[in-house]
Amino acid sequence: MVEQSDRAPLLDWEEIPPAELAPSAPSAETGDSLQSDLSNCPGQGVGEADISLRISPGHISTAVSGESARGPWGDASGADEESDCAFHGLSIRDRRVAEWEEKDQIVAVFVVTFDTRSGNMIEWCLPQDVNLEGVEFKSMASGSHRIASDFIYFRKGCYFGLACFANMPVESELERGARMKSVGILSPSYTLLYRYMHFLENQVRHQLQCPGQYSPLEAFYEDKKAVLPPGGNGLVTACPTSAIGPIVNRCMHPEMKITHPAGCMSQFIRFFGEQIMVLWKFALLRKRILIFSPPPVGVVCYRVYCCCCLANVSIPGMGASVPELRPFFYINVADITALETEVSYVACTTEKIFEEKKELYDVYIDNQNVKTHRESLQPLLRLNSADKEKYRKLCEQRQLLLYSQEVDGDCTSEEDLFILFFMEQNNRIFQTLTEVAGSADSTLTAEHVRAMGLDPQGDRGFLVDLLEVYGIDVMLVIDNPCCPKCCFGELM
Repeated sequence: MVEQSDRAPLLDWEEIPPAELAPSAPSAETGDSLQSDLSNCPGQGVGEADISLRISPGHISTAVSGESARGPWGDASGADEESDCAFHGLSIRDRRVAEWEEKDQIVAVFVVTFDTRSGNMIEWCLPQDVNLEGVEFKSMASGSHRIASDFIYFRKGCYFGLACFANMPVESELERGARMKSVGILSPSYTLLYRYMHFLENQVRHQLQCPGQYSPLEAFYEDKKAVLPPGGNGLVTACPTSAIGPIVNRCMHPEMKITHPAGCMSQFIRFFGEQIMVLWKFALLRKRILIFSPPPVGVVCYRVYCCCCLANVSIPGMGASVPELRPFFYINVADITALETEVSYVACTTEKIFEEKKELYDVYIDNQNVKTHRESLQPLLRLNSADKEKYRKLCEQRQLLLYSQEVDGDCTSEEDLFILFFMEQNNRIFQTLTEVAGSADSTLTAEHVRAMGLDPQGDRGFLVDLLEVYGIDVMLVIDNPCCPKCCFGELM
């Protein structure tokens, strides 16, 4: 069997005309199988299982369509066909939700440039009165002068941003031989930012070659700008995410190739190998996780997203009382004050100085090296037999999926497989714990621990922390080599 490449197709942009995505009227060959194709396409299992990210804004959502088919950044031809395909088989209520999800999402668009005298600065933006303080550093990562191009996800207050950076050599003494710019946007949801990646990449190249020509960006903002409520409180009117997630996933076309953080779980797990089980425990315990890497930072932003996905739980109400595992994506020294008040987050940085700011994080990741300065967490860095067994099963399931894709044409994505794997593992743990907590004696035994896929000895500290963080009231009793019955107390 041929091993798939490490580069997932979702990490590469491939612009596909709307007519190729799906015809407005299915052919005779595909008509009978349309329903089964939609039920097997990527995102479907995730949507119907209602996998809820314990991070803002709510659900994993995959867009129905790619770039808008109107305006100066797209071709108006085929827009109606794409719309018809996107809404095929949906109820009127579902159509309204999907129609809402397609528009009114951009709250700002901007251009950042590097000035040899002033450093990073905002060159242009819409609207004029938007607060973009600090965006000039978030959208052009420290060290970017060494690379030709990059993309960066980041947070700005209650909004999320995506910026595309490019560095072009020029014959100019004033610019010291290089022109560097970023073109970016802000939106209330990071799950929708990917659809504008191609536009931003084109625009940053355009700004490098023709500085000061902003008409495409102006038209883009006018077409995509979000509608703010009359209170002026900065909040965007939101469509219920519980309704959006399953609907748009049900319409996802498997042949679409888009740039989206949700498409890189395979590379994430390949990169960390068995260490993924260490990260999984820290994510489930809602620790502050900081990832360091030199530029380019785009793929590292994807790792931030993937870390958050490890903590998915679909049991209603579970985890409602614990802090959200919030994705900060790229951060720099300007974010230090904001991080001081965060109790749980995942972020990445290109600035090595953060390693010395130990009060800001619990877990520090440098390349594949995962470490913690907190003594109580250091035992979690050691892999036990249950961790290795879970990783073996994950790899085995992946090989079975690759075989199924090759032989049967199964279009289930690897991302679905990985997310469901960890969600089911998390559900099994919390389902067992809640059942034990509701039983007559509330005693958690070694048999219970093994049934959860954990090691009674190696995961003892992890379980103690888990019970405390989630406020689950059980008596933890596990066999100990020194003591046949060692009681670790009742945790409220």
